[in-house]
Amino acid sequence: MIDETLQFDLAAKLLRKYLPADMHAELLKELNAELNKDTDEPIKKFSENDKAAILVEALPYIQEFHSKTIVIKYGGNAMVNDELKASVMQDVALMKFVGINVVIVHGGGPEITGFLKKLGKESSFVSGLRVTDEETVEVAEMVLDGKINSEIVTLLNRRGLRAVGLSGKDADLIRAEKKLATVYEAGEKTKVDIGYVGKVKQINIQIVNDLVAQGYVPVIAPIGVGEDGQSFNINADYVAADIAGALKAEKLLLLTDTEGVYKNFADKSSFISTLKADEARTFIKDGVINGGMIPKVEACLRALDKGANKAYIIDGRLPHSIILELFTETGLGTEVV
Repeated sequence: MIDETLQFDLAAKLLRKYLPADMHAELLKELNAELNKDTDEPIKKFSENDKAAILVEALPYIQEFHSKTIVIKYGGNAMVNDELKASVMQDVALMKFVGINVVIVHGGGPEITGFLKKLGKESSFVSGLRVTDEETVEVAEMVLDGKINSEIVTLLNRRGLRAVGLSGKDADLIRAEKKLATVYEAGEKTKVDIGYVGKVKQINIQIVNDLVAQGYVPVIAPIGVGEDGQSFNINADYVAADIAGALKAEKLLLLTDTEGVYKNFADKSSFISTLKADEARTFIKDGVINGGMIPKVEACLRALDKGANKAYIIDGRLPHSIILELFTETGLGTEVV
């Protein structure tokens, strides 16, 4: 078990090793800021044996994931907090420069909500899904594709990567159809029409495969297109699941604003590190898993059913949660199996 400080030292070591030299000062300064350092010099206080232990722990995972594909669903507080945003971009850069193929699917719920509020429109949700009328889907597409997607691409490109933004409409990537929300009441299941909310009908993955093969990082906005050309806002967790399945990804990582899944959220001792599929479905039906956690758990199950190897829900509020999950023995979050 390597403590958090040593894990940051690992990040500093690997960033120096694999990232372009002109990025070192900026990235090391950001890493040291996490430790309340006042210098952009690399961390000095650990012995050479400590540093060797860090790299030895990371090496098997770097070897294991080299040339494999990891799909990251990027969302929650990690998208709006500038420090966490920088942390995610650093993690993606590190992954890419050690030979991991990275595909990002992003959300943008808080920004959509904020923009709608400016227009005097309140947001409402059913089973974790946004009720989406015609005006709302236009706003969602504008915010997701026009604003958030281009910002992520710019941040990654600044860190030496070749990132390319995609909407689900590009190259007919995401064919969609209307999704009805599932509501459980007293153990009974009913379906509710919530507007232009879509579900994935078909993934045409060739464009993503082509970009990955050429060394790009695809960044995908979760807008799908229907048979008549109508745009559908699709929950990004579900899109990430179908993309991960179509790519036969080694891992799907869903970033969220909690540590993972709890049997009783008020009781931190009820944290579930490994959640079995049958148990997950029962918890959803009984209301143990509810609200915004429903799409995340269902997305993990769907990704596994579609061909992804592993699926995790991890805490995006923790700086460098992605590399801590990938490159340390204990990992983070809840694995759905």
